[in-house]
Amino acid sequence: MKTRQKPLRTLTSAPPRWKTRWSRPLGRVLDHVIYRTTVTGKENIPHDGPVVFAANHLSYLDGPVMVGASSRYMHVMVRHDMFKGFLGRVLHASGQIPVNRAGDRAALQYAKAVLDRGDCIGILPEGTRGSGDASAMNSGVAWLALNSGAAVVPVAILGTRLPGEHRDKIPAPRRKLHVVLGEPLSITRDPGVSGRVSMDRATELIRQRLAAHISASQAATGQALPADDHLSSMHKGQQP
Repeated sequence: MKTRQKPLRTLTSAPPRWKTRWSRPLGRVLDHVIYRTTVTGKENIPHDGPVVFAANHLSYLDGPVMVGASSRYMHVMVRHDMFKGFLGRVLHASGQIPVNRAGDRAALQYAKAVLDRGDCIGILPEGTRGSGDASAMNSGVAWLALNSGAAVVPVAILGTRLPGEHRDKIPAPRRKLHVVLGEPLSITRDPGVSGRVSMDRATELIRQRLAAHISASQAATGQALPADDHLSSMHKGQQP
């Protein structure tokens, strides 16, 4: 007899900001008690106003590590099928936003509502765990920035997965991790061009800035990225 699975959690509105109040301290415990995380570039985080933190994606830990490294609270956009069981309850209770990678307009609207009230969103625009070099990304960051006026802060996360490690591996405690926050980027619409063209141009601009920031962060920290082979997730959300 088949067991009936519970439906995944969905949102009906943007999560309230108070839900994030305990997520950042939890992230700091992850960063500085369970792991040894070096955080640089905090001065690049705007003190107020809407911000989209756009980070590369290597491991399951990237979102929580980014939350703990930031000086501002944020709601992270998380793959919708992670919202089940105990983890799902934690994600929901801490105000994270479930998003279907196949296309989720509602999730983007909820994230925009967070930005419109002057708060922060965290997003992993590569869409799935891979090499983390930002060689490809989805247009969600560009859409949010163009439609909210939010600054985009590129975030390089290094060490959450090492060369040769499977994309599902959780690093052992006390590993050294690096979070490098880059200079904020302002995204505006190009005059005289269509919305689609503006979106494509903004996506590519953000991708280039994030890729360059990741490369510079590698050079500064000496931490290599994993190879994007059959053991790692492929771009555009495809799974091996």
